[in-house]
Amino acid sequence: MANRTDIEALTQAGLNLIQQALSIYDSDLRLVVVNRTFQDMFDLPDALIKPGVPFVDTIRYLVEQGEYGIVDDPESFMQARVDQARTFEPHYMERTRASGRVISVEGSPLPQGGWVAVYTDITGIKRQEGLLRARSEELSEQVLAHAEELAQTNRALASTNAALEETSRQLAEMESRTRLTTEMMPAHIARLDPDLCYTFSNRKLGAVIPGRPESIVGLHAREALGDEAYAKILPYLEGATRGQASVHEFNHEGTGRRIRVALTPDQQGAIVSGVYILSMDITEEAQAREALNQTRKRELAAQLTSGLAHDFSNLLTIILGMQARLGQMGLPGQAQELVEGTTGAARRGGVLLDRIASVTGRREMHPEPTDITTLLNGLETLATPTLPAGVDLVLSVSGLSNPVMLDPGAIQDMVLNLILNARDAIGPGPGRVTINARPIRETWLQLTVGDSGPGFSPDALEHALNPFYTTKGGEGSGLGLSMVFDQAKLAGGQVRLENSVQGGGKVTLRLPLRLADASPAPRLVLLVEDTPEIRENVREMLIALGHKVIEAEGADEALFLAGIDGIGLILSDINLHGAMSGDALLARLQSEGNNAPALLMTSLPASDPRRAGAAFAVIAKPFTQGELAAFLARELSP
Repeated sequence: MANRTDIEALTQAGLNLIQQALSIYDSDLRLVVVNRTFQDMFDLPDALIKPGVPFVDTIRYLVEQGEYGIVDDPESFMQARVDQARTFEPHYMERTRASGRVISVEGSPLPQGGWVAVYTDITGIKRQEGLLRARSEELSEQVLAHAEELAQTNRALASTNAALEETSRQLAEMESRTRLTTEMMPAHIARLDPDLCYTFSNRKLGAVIPGRPESIVGLHAREALGDEAYAKILPYLEGATRGQASVHEFNHEGTGRRIRVALTPDQQGAIVSGVYILSMDITEEAQAREALNQTRKRELAAQLTSGLAHDFSNLLTIILGMQARLGQMGLPGQAQELVEGTTGAARRGGVLLDRIASVTGRREMHPEPTDITTLLNGLETLATPTLPAGVDLVLSVSGLSNPVMLDPGAIQDMVLNLILNARDAIGPGPGRVTINARPIRETWLQLTVGDSGPGFSPDALEHALNPFYTTKGGEGSGLGLSMVFDQAKLAGGQVRLENSVQGGGKVTLRLPLRLADASPAPRLVLLVEDTPEIRENVREMLIALGHKVIEAEGADEALFLAGIDGIGLILSDINLHGAMSGDALLARLQSEGNNAPALLMTSLPASDPRRAGAAFAVIAKPFTQGELAAFLARELSP
């Protein structure tokens, strides 16, 4: 493929071989291109055939050379020629030059502005025409005039057709670019006529509402969108056909998506000829927004409890570490169940502690790779002793064979609350509590807790998620379902109450479904912790995750050990004995050229300035081995 310079040279060479003179001027009447015949025909100097030369300069030169004969007022003559050129209209004329030669001038406007003119020496043709006139008395002057008029009209028509073809080509290119742009947008873009039938659409409807067709031009909105989505936006569509623009969000239960729809009338004056639609899948945005809306601040309570929370966190860290080690000893089945139950209870203690320690802000979630089946089996161990005889607990898990990222303590707390509520609704029995877990279109993890009780009353369906609402009289606090609602929203999820068709109440939790990340490659870890029991438990967790560990009791020892070759991670507590804190230790090591990844752990509440102002990622104590694994996978990922 020739480059641009070669193409321009070839084009110019080709134009120079044409026997007719040619010139092209832009919309500002500046020269774009001429061929050599043009220069030779009018004997122009080189300075007047360079790109950018004004049209008026060429006219001035030709006037001065007598090209137009005697001109009484050169300035007015030149201005008239410029004004004529600025009309950019097709034209044809024949002019006898001062030398006696006759040339024809044919000009055509360009779609971009400007014009192209072709000059032909027709002296020979005119001589033959004169001979024809002289020798043929039978030839009518009127026939000649009509023939010339017809030829001129044909030339004008050909010029107009060429302009129309160029304009049509440009419109086709513009339409193609517009359609390509709409196809690249991460949204469904369409137009409906007043009868709500599609006249235009890109192919992104299926990306917003899975399962819907891609080619929908000509379809009615109900057929294209489906009954559920159509019913939810119909009032806004009807408003748009009356000239009312709107933006609306709705949950599409069939797919679990949150969808935003913007409707804009296609309106000229008072007449609405259609509706433009822009719709987007905002599921992830809605999840993040719901999580952000759950932030709470109670600074006074945090100041009163932060010291107690710190000590209690250390105790729970030790308990969880010991339970993890017990779970790896191959204990008999019944003993293993007790270990799992004790671990679950300790996690609930951590949830309670987190509520106390983080009252100045949002409760922190501690997601870790979680096997749903194992989690629910642990819940069964905890909950079964609380159920009356004759009340069965039935678990069902489908489509969740791989670990997912969840806060198991929070999930356990929520589901246990729902099990206890279901137990109270059933009464002394007999009855059944069912728990079902399954994925929804790779977007949500859905947990459904149902019971065989009398179901929710209409008032409870409307208000049961509000704080302090209870149907148990003085025996209930009214905080159970409210807590479930808060924790689900904090995780970016949803809660729905309903009554089952078969009878009984049903609570559905939908939480964001995120598969667990791969574990990082084994590393040599420098662990800095001044409490021996905690240091031992964290060391065992790291070893169980495949890492090798060297330990330091304080900052001075850590500075010495940091020079060992091969250290791939430094994990330090924020509070250390001595003058140097953990974050100051990590900052110093980095300033001295130690490039190993550096992370912190702490029992301090989230509101504490020492934790809030840390320059490194922090994992809160107490944490389990799974939480530590998730923290390392997140922070050490490429």
